[in-house]
Amino acid sequence: MNPRDIRTVDQAKELIQSLKPSHIKVGIFDIDGILRGKYMSRKKFLQALDKGFGFCDVVLGWDMRDKLYDNTQYTGWHSGYPDAPVRILPASCRTMPLENDDLFFLAEFTEEAEKVCPRGLLRRVLQRAENMGLKALAGFEYEFFVFNESSESIREKAYTNLNPMAPAEFGYSILRNSVHDSTYHNILNLSEKMDFPLEGLHEETGPGVLEAAITYDDALEAADKASLFKTFTKIAMQKENKVATFMARWHDELAGQSGHIHLSLTDLVGKALFHDADQPHEMSELMQHFVAGQQALMPELLAMIAPTINSYRRLVPGFWAPTDASVGVDNRTCAIRIIPGDENSHRLEYRIGAADANPYIILAAVIASGLWGIENKAKLRPMVEGNAYQQTFSDDLKLSETLEHSAQRLKASKMAREYFGDEFVDHYVATREWEVREHRKHISQWELDRYFEII
Repeated sequence: MNPRDIRTVDQAKELIQSLKPSHIKVGIFDIDGILRGKYMSRKKFLQALDKGFGFCDVVLGWDMRDKLYDNTQYTGWHSGYPDAPVRILPASCRTMPLENDDLFFLAEFTEEAEKVCPRGLLRRVLQRAENMGLKALAGFEYEFFVFNESSESIREKAYTNLNPMAPAEFGYSILRNSVHDSTYHNILNLSEKMDFPLEGLHEETGPGVLEAAITYDDALEAADKASLFKTFTKIAMQKENKVATFMARWHDELAGQSGHIHLSLTDLVGKALFHDADQPHEMSELMQHFVAGQQALMPELLAMIAPTINSYRRLVPGFWAPTDASVGVDNRTCAIRIIPGDENSHRLEYRIGAADANPYIILAAVIASGLWGIENKAKLRPMVEGNAYQQTFSDDLKLSETLEHSAQRLKASKMAREYFGDEFVDHYVATREWEVREHRKHISQWELDRYFEII
């Protein structure tokens, strides 16, 4: 039985009993989109398929550096960090080619923990879409830098003077992807074998930066695949004695790293709903409302889209990232790019997304804001023609310049609380407020260079 054909608990049990692995790897994604997990013995895993298992809820109560939040209500010292119930997802079964084809399964939190679980958040949004007779299809594109470094060397160098896999700017280079073909084929083969296949992989413009386009899928599967792609690409590179980074922007002289999302809607039987040859730009009325909702709510939901301090280093003019909630037809200076096509290819590209966003959380924000637009018959603002950076937008379309400000916008959002639930909004905002406080504790190299001797 092919692991990717597994759909039910019984089928998963049958596969385990036939292969008889001693242990199975199980993983669950946290608030920051980091895969946390462990190996489980065959006996314990088979029991967990039926009953679920307990996973310490600290993974929802600490940051990406394992520092405990002191401002969250869901869990903390006040609750004693108990185990939270988790269910294994049989249909997520994969083999891991980097680990002798051992088995891997995704899991997700249930019961109270489900209210703050990123995957649970996206499922709730997609259920709302289904109740409206809609289904979302999505595909993620990621840019990421690769360095001839190790986890140890980047720390020894304090993340400076790093050696990129390839020098200088050379976008779409056949020379580069031929010289480094072993790395490219490693990523391509891994993506095929783990079922997050790539439509394309190429050299981007920048030293050692690649861009990967993951094949589109149903929205929940697309988020699973994007999350797994980021994790296992980093693993593959470290096994090559390289390091990959998905930071939004790692160097002040280089452009940031995008995490664009391509998105379309169908009805529940698969009929595409975004194309109408009789409408302006061939955008159906439903698509117009959907994009208008995304445009109107982008500033309000920005903390879910740009979730780190570093995210806002990318959102500056001239670095291929938008600074306002702009919409244009085939215009890469806009936050939302309408991509004209036929009935089945007409779609939008959500270009504000960066590589550092949690795929589940950003996709929940992208889809929910569009659903809100449909439900409220939102109206699109005039489309941008030409360079969006040189145009003036109304204040309500301007994007926050800091995580601190965007987190407070999200905290006050009535739409977010209606679509995502108070529990998620309060927990997520607390984690972003924590991130801001952690940043404030540290003195930057820029401050030392500027003030230490002279001021």
